[in-house]
Amino acid sequence: MSDSSSKAPLPLRHPSAGNLDSRPTLLREGDGPTPLPAASFPHGSEAPLDNVRFAPDVDDSILNRLVGSVGPLEGKRVLDLGCGAGGSSLALARKGAHVIAVEGSTARLTQARAAAEIAQLKVEFHHSDLADLAFQRADSIDLVIAVYSLAGVQDLGRVFRQLHRIMKPEAALVMSLPHPFSLMLELDAEEQSTPYLTRSAWHDQAISWRASGDEGVTHVHQVSELFTSLIRANFRVDSIVEPIADIGANASRPPSVHYSELTDWVPSTLVIRARKEGT
Repeated sequence: MSDSSSKAPLPLRHPSAGNLDSRPTLLREGDGPTPLPAASFPHGSEAPLDNVRFAPDVDDSILNRLVGSVGPLEGKRVLDLGCGAGGSSLALARKGAHVIAVEGSTARLTQARAAAEIAQLKVEFHHSDLADLAFQRADSIDLVIAVYSLAGVQDLGRVFRQLHRIMKPEAALVMSLPHPFSLMLELDAEEQSTPYLTRSAWHDQAISWRASGDEGVTHVHQVSELFTSLIRANFRVDSIVEPIADIGANASRPPSVHYSELTDWVPSTLVIRARKEGT
């Protein structure tokens, strides 16, 4: 006899979208046409030379103020957690930081190493799981950045505990992830300016994506989960930003390959800064 009290799995699609087709939300065949799935950022996007780009189609100067809170980066030990192809690592190295870049993908790490060599910048690269930071000594990191990389991690608590061990007291962790609201919506195939719900806010199945010859998965992390995991790991959240897209006649740059009209309705990115408490 089955246990009637067991929970049924949450549906992939929200009931309000029951009369629509069942195509996967963020999966495109091959490189596919633009826009690329927003959750695939920064893959396929052009990396800035002198700033960390935490989100697509957002004024970089606004979010880089969160990094600037640590003061000049010259000589600071900065961990780029999930460095991807190395764009953020190179931007930080240009500012004089001692950059320690960690990446779990061999292919992406190879790209990052090549980019650093071409740019003639020194970056300390490590091929490692994002939660396996045993190579780094305790209380040694001044700043941690994680650009969309934690979206590929299911157990955030394990990562945060490792980061707490290696960070100096009051050191900052600045991370960006796909906003959970944006992962609930998809544009109508015929009327691209009209969004509809495709999944419940509590649906926790990982979402696959392919973009620019790369592929990965995005785990849906609710804001409550992020806060709880950080607090339990003894971090203090001091900033949260839901940036509006910098699009239009006065935008600082043209729309990126990740831009879609969904950003007119909900933020595509959630950015959090947290600081290490205790020892």
